[in-house]
Amino acid sequence: CGLGAAQISSRNKLSGSTFLCRFMATNDLMTELQKDSIKLDDDSERKVVRMILKLLEDKNGEVQNLAVKCLGPLVSKVKEYQVETIVDTLCTNMLSDKEQLRDISSIGLKTVIGELPPASSGSALAASVCKKITGRLTSAIAKQEDVSVQLEALDIMADMLCRQGGLLVNFHPSILSCLLPQLTSPRLAVRKRTIMALGHLVMSCGNLVFIDLIEHLLTELGRNDNMSTTRTYIQCTAAISRQAGHRIGEYLEKIIPLVVKFCNVDDDELREYCIQAFESFVRRCPKEVYPHVPTVISICLRYLTYDPNYNFDDEDEDDNAMDAEQNDEDYQGSDDEYSDDDDMSWKVRRAAAKCLDAVVSTRHEMLPEFYRSVSPALVCRFKEREENVKADVFHAYLSLLKQTRPAQSWLADPDAMEQGDTPLTMLQSQVPMIVKALHKQLKEKSVKTRQCCFNMLTELVNVLPGALTQHIPVLIPGIIFSLNDKSSSSNLKIDALACLHVIMVTHPAHAFHAHVPALVPPVVACVGDPFYKITSEALLVTQQLVIRPLDNQSEGTDSFDPSPYINDLFTCTIKRLKAADIDQEVKERAISCMGQIICNLGDRLPAELPGTLLIFLERLKNEITRLTTVKALTLIAGSPLKIDLRPVLPEAVPILASFLRKNQRALKLCTLAALDILSAVTPVMVDAVLAELPPLISESDMHVSQMALSFLSTLAVTHPSSLGQLSGGNILQQLIALVRSPLLQGGALAAMLEFYQALVSTDTPGLGYMDLLRMLTGPVYSQSAALPHKQAYCSIAKCVAALTRACPTEGPAVDVKNSRSTDSIRLLALLSLGEVGHHVDLSSQPELKTVILDAFSSSSEEVKSAASYALGSIAVGNLPEYLPFVLQEISSSKRQYLLLHSLKEIISSASVSGLKPYVESVWTLLLKHCECQEEGTRNVVAECLGKLTLIDPETLLPRLKGYLLSGSSYARSSVVTAVKFTISDQPQPIDPLLKNCIGDFLKTLEDPDLNVRRVALVTFNSAAHNKPSLIRELLDSVLPQLYNETKVRKELIREVEMGPFKHTVDDGLDLRKAAFECMYTLLDSCLDRIDIFTFLNHVEDGLKDHYDIKMLTFLMLARLSSLCPSAVLQRLDRLVEPLRATCTTKVKANSVKQEFEKQDELKRSAMRAVVALLTIPEAEKSPLMSEFQSQISSNQELAAIFDSIQRDSSSANMESMDTS
Repeated sequence: CGLGAAQISSRNKLSGSTFLCRFMATNDLMTELQKDSIKLDDDSERKVVRMILKLLEDKNGEVQNLAVKCLGPLVSKVKEYQVETIVDTLCTNMLSDKEQLRDISSIGLKTVIGELPPASSGSALAASVCKKITGRLTSAIAKQEDVSVQLEALDIMADMLCRQGGLLVNFHPSILSCLLPQLTSPRLAVRKRTIMALGHLVMSCGNLVFIDLIEHLLTELGRNDNMSTTRTYIQCTAAISRQAGHRIGEYLEKIIPLVVKFCNVDDDELREYCIQAFESFVRRCPKEVYPHVPTVISICLRYLTYDPNYNFDDEDEDDNAMDAEQNDEDYQGSDDEYSDDDDMSWKVRRAAAKCLDAVVSTRHEMLPEFYRSVSPALVCRFKEREENVKADVFHAYLSLLKQTRPAQSWLADPDAMEQGDTPLTMLQSQVPMIVKALHKQLKEKSVKTRQCCFNMLTELVNVLPGALTQHIPVLIPGIIFSLNDKSSSSNLKIDALACLHVIMVTHPAHAFHAHVPALVPPVVACVGDPFYKITSEALLVTQQLVIRPLDNQSEGTDSFDPSPYINDLFTCTIKRLKAADIDQEVKERAISCMGQIICNLGDRLPAELPGTLLIFLERLKNEITRLTTVKALTLIAGSPLKIDLRPVLPEAVPILASFLRKNQRALKLCTLAALDILSAVTPVMVDAVLAELPPLISESDMHVSQMALSFLSTLAVTHPSSLGQLSGGNILQQLIALVRSPLLQGGALAAMLEFYQALVSTDTPGLGYMDLLRMLTGPVYSQSAALPHKQAYCSIAKCVAALTRACPTEGPAVDVKNSRSTDSIRLLALLSLGEVGHHVDLSSQPELKTVILDAFSSSSEEVKSAASYALGSIAVGNLPEYLPFVLQEISSSKRQYLLLHSLKEIISSASVSGLKPYVESVWTLLLKHCECQEEGTRNVVAECLGKLTLIDPETLLPRLKGYLLSGSSYARSSVVTAVKFTISDQPQPIDPLLKNCIGDFLKTLEDPDLNVRRVALVTFNSAAHNKPSLIRELLDSVLPQLYNETKVRKELIREVEMGPFKHTVDDGLDLRKAAFECMYTLLDSCLDRIDIFTFLNHVEDGLKDHYDIKMLTFLMLARLSSLCPSAVLQRLDRLVEPLRATCTTKVKANSVKQEFEKQDELKRSAMRAVVALLTIPEAEKSPLMSEFQSQISSNQELAAIFDSIQRDSSSANMESMDTS
C-alpha cells in the first residue's frame, strides 16, 4: 500500500546526521508526494507527518525550506486529523523564541492555508483547520509582546480571511475585537497589516460585525485624539471602501464631512490619505458619492497644484515657446537640480491626479462640466516637475479623452451635435492649449514623459480625427526628436512611430507635404533598425507616407513632387522584403508596404518592377506570407497607374486558383477579389480558375458564394467565350441549388441576379434566355411536390425578372390562368409577374388585373399573399394605371387585408415623386381602416401610414399627432404604431420633426387602454434601438411610466374555466414583456442616462416574474455584470436569492413534457447569469454567493450545467480573440 523504496530509505536518511543526506532525502520525499498515484496507509501517514514537522526544526535553512514545500502536497494526501496535527504544531512553533523557527512555521501555515479547498466547495477540512488556526492567531495578535510574531500572525490572518473568510462567520466578532486595538499600535507596520486584515474581513463578515467596525471608526475619527491614529483610521476607511464599497455606501453621509474636514489640516500625509479615501469612494460607491462629487473635484483641483516649496517662473508661460521655428535641439527639459527629501507635497498632488482620474472615468454624465473645470487644470499641470505625478496627470487626461470618444452612435448623431457645447466641441476649442503644453514636453529628457505625450496625441486624434491639422508644424519636430535621439528607448521609438502613423491616417495629406524632407530620413532609419518591432511600426508609417503625401494622383491642385524620396523608401523596403530570416510581422508589413509603393509610384520605378514582382511570386508560394501577398497583388492590380502584371501572371494565376481549394476562408475571399480585378488573364488561366469554383458556390458560406458570383459576372464581360463550358457543367448546377436555398438574400442574391443578367447578355449557345428560364423554373414545373421554402420561389422569381429585364424582347410565359397549373406554379408565376412588373410597365397586358384578383380567391394562403405582392409590385411599374385601381378595390371589395398589403408594397417601393400626387387620397382611405377590429389589418394600415408620413413629414406628422385625441383606442394604437415605421437607423429628413413631437406620442404610455400602452412601449423600444437621440432627453419623464409597466397587476389576472380545469390568464403579461424589452434596449443605447440602482430594483422584480420575463432579466443581469459591475456588486445579495430559487425549483412529477423543458431552459439561463456575475472580481466573496456556489457544486445536475456554461463562455472568449 505504501511507500516506495525511495521513501523508506529516505526516512532512514532523514534521521541521519549529514546535511546532504537529509537534503537529498527530503527532496526525494517531495518528488514522491507530488505524484498523484501515491497512497499512504495510516502508519505511513503518521510517520511522514512527524518526520516533516521534525525537519521544520532542522538546523539547516535549506532543509527547512524543502520541508515547508512538502507541506503543500502533503495536506491534500493525508487524513483530516493529521492536518490538524500539522496545524497545531505550526501554531505552537510560531510562538517559539527562535526567530528562524517562527519564520518557517508562519510560511508553513500560509502554505497549508493556500492548499485548502476554496470556501465555495463546502469542504469540512477547510472549516475545521481554519477554526483551529483562528483561535491561536487571535490570541497571538492580542497578547504577544513580540512585534515580529504579531506581524506574522496578522499576515496569516489576512491570508486566511481572504481565502476562507466565509467559513469563519462565527469567529468574526472575536477577530474584530482582537484587530481593532491594533489600529493604535505604536508600530506602523502592525497598523498596516491590521488594515489589510480588516479589508479582507469586511468582504465576508455579517452585517452586525460590519456596523460595529464602521461605528468604531466614526467614533474615533470624531474624537480625533492624535494625528497619527487619525491617519490610520482614514486609511482603514479607504481600505474598507476598496474591498467592500457596496457595503460602506450608506455611511458616506457621515464619513465624507469628516474626511473633508481633515483635508484642511496642515499635514501632507493625512491629506494624501484623505484624497485616496475619496478616490475609493468615487470608484466603489458611485450612487452614494454622487452628491459629493463637486466637493471632491474642487478639493482635487486645489491640491493638484499644491507645491508650497517651488515657484514656477512666469517665463514658462511665454508665448514664444509656440514658435516652431526655434526647433531647439539643444533644449533638454527642466532643471533637475532642485531636490528636497522632506518635501511630501508631491504625494498629495499624485493622490489628487489619481482621484480626478477616478472621477472622470466613472461619471460620464458630467463630461461637459469636466471640460469646463478639470481639463484646463490638468493641461496646466503637464509642466509638473515630479515625474511620477506628471505620469498620473497625463493618465487622468487620457481617461477624459477615452470617456469622450464617441463610441455610441448617438454621440456622432447630427441631431445630438446641434446642442451647443458638446464635449467634442469643447475639446476642439482646447486643442491649441493642449498642443502648446505638449510641445515643451516632447523635448524633455525623460523618456516616460515623452511616451505619455505620444499616448495623449494618439488618443486625441482617435477622439477628434483631423484636430491637429493646424498644429502639425509644431508637433513634427518633437516626434522627429524622439526618433533621432540616441538615448530613446525602443518602446519610445515604437510609441513615436505609432503616434505618427495615427496622425497621418487621420489628417489630410497636404498637411504633411512641407515635412516630408524631415520625416523620410528618420523613418527610413527606423525601417533599418535591428529591433523587429521598430521596423514593423516604421513600415506602417512608410506605407502611409506613400498613400498620402507622396501619392501625386490624389490631389491634382498640389504640385508636390515625390521623386526625391522614392528611391530611399523603395530601397529600405525592398531590403526588408528580400530578407527571409526576419519576424513574421515585418515580412507581412514589408509586403503590404511594397504593394502600396508599386500601386502609387510604380510608374517611377520601371527598372525595379520586374524583380520586385518576382519576389512577390516567391512570397505567394509561401504558406505564411501568401494571404498578405494576395492582398498586395489586388492593390497593385487595381492601381490607376495600370501596372503591367503580365510577366508573373502565367505562374501566379494557377497558384491563386489552388488557393480556392484551401480550407482558409480569408484566403479564399482575398483570392476571389484578386482574380476579379486581374484583367490581363488569358482563357487558359480562366479555365484553371473555373475548375475550382463549383465547391465555392454553396449556401454554407454566402459571402464566398457572393465573391465567386461577382468574379463570374466580371468574366462574362471580359472573357465571354470562357463561359461556354458552363452549360451542362457543375457551376450551373451549384447555382440552381443556391437559388433554391432559403438563405439566399442580400449581397449574395444581388450578385446572383447580376450574374444571370451578364450571362444572358453574352449570347452563349445553350445559355440563352429560354435555356436559363427552363433551368430556373424547371424544378417547379416537373416536381409534383412543392419546394421546401417560400424564399426559394421569391429568389427564382427575382432571377426570372432579372433575365426578362436583360432581354426585354422576350416576354415571360405566364401560367396563372392555366387551370391545370398547380399552386406552386401559380405562386412562382405571380411572384415573377410582381418582380418583372416592378421594373417594366405591364399595363399592356389587359387581363392582368382580372387574373390577379382571381388569385385572391385561391384556396392557398401563399398564392393569395403572392397575388397581393404581385399587384403592389406591378403598380410600382405604372402608378397612374394601377394605384387608383387598388384604391378603388379597397373601398369596394371584401378582400381589404390582401389589397392593403398591395398598397403597403406600393408605398414601400415606389418613388417619392411618383407617389406625391396620390398622398391625400391614400391617406383618407387608410384613416377609414385604422379603427378596424382586426389587429392584422390595423398593423398593415399603421405601416402604410408611417411610410406615407415619410413622404411629406411636414404636413402628415402633425396630422398623425392630431389623431392621438381620437376616442377610439384602435385609432390611437394605429397612430402610435405608425410612428414606429417612421423611425429607421439611417438619418432621415423627418428626424428633427420627430424629435420635437415624439414626446406627445409617448404620452400614450399613460393611456387607459392596455393595447395602446403596449404599442407605445414597442414604438419607444424601436426608437431606443434605432435612433436613441430621439428619446434621450425624454427619459426623465418616460422612465417612471416604463418602470410602472413592469409591475404585476392583480386586477389583470383572471381565471378561465376550460372544461374541468381552471386556467389562469394574465392580460398584463404582454405589456410587462414589452416594458422589460425596452429596459434591455436602453442598456445598450442610453446607459449613461439611467439611474442604475432604480433600474436594478425592477430587474430584481423581473427575476421573480413569469417565465418569459425571467428569461429577459437573466439576459439583463449578464449584460449589467459587464457594463456596471460595481452597481451589481452592491445589490448582489438581493439578486442571488431569486436566481437560487429558479435553480432549485422542482417541476411536479405529473407535468407535461413542455413544463420540464421550460424549467430546464430557465435553469440554464439563470446559470448563465450566475457565470456572468462571477466575472465581477469580488462577487464570490459575498457570503450568499459562495453559499450558492457550494450548493451548485454539491448538486450533480446544477454542477453539470454550470460547468458546460463556463466552458462555452471561455471558448467564446477565445474565439472573439481569434477573429481579430
